[in-house]
Amino acid sequence: MKRFHILKRPVGKTPAKVIDPDNPPWTDEMLGGRPIFRQGRGPQKKPTKVSTTLRLDPEVLEYFRAKGPGYQTRINDMLREAIAKKRAGPGKRRR
Repeated sequence: MKRFHILKRPVGKTPAKVIDPDNPPWTDEMLGGRPIFRQGRGPQKKPTKVSTTLRLDPEVLEYFRAKGPGYQTRINDMLREAIAKKRAGPGKRRR
């Protein structure tokens, strides 16, 4: 079970006394009067991949991660190769 704590303001202190003088709250003047929007990557123009969850054996994941950054791309590439081989040749079907 997750536990959480509700933080309470120190007893006997008003919000004005709690404010750190070295770190005052931002004012409209400091912000330039314009609202701040979160900058991010934004939506893809043409989505090429689908986000999903995949459960792998620890050894498999360790192998790909050991090769450095880009392990998810390498896993995707190897799966593509396996699909291409399966489609290209008349392999035996498992029962």
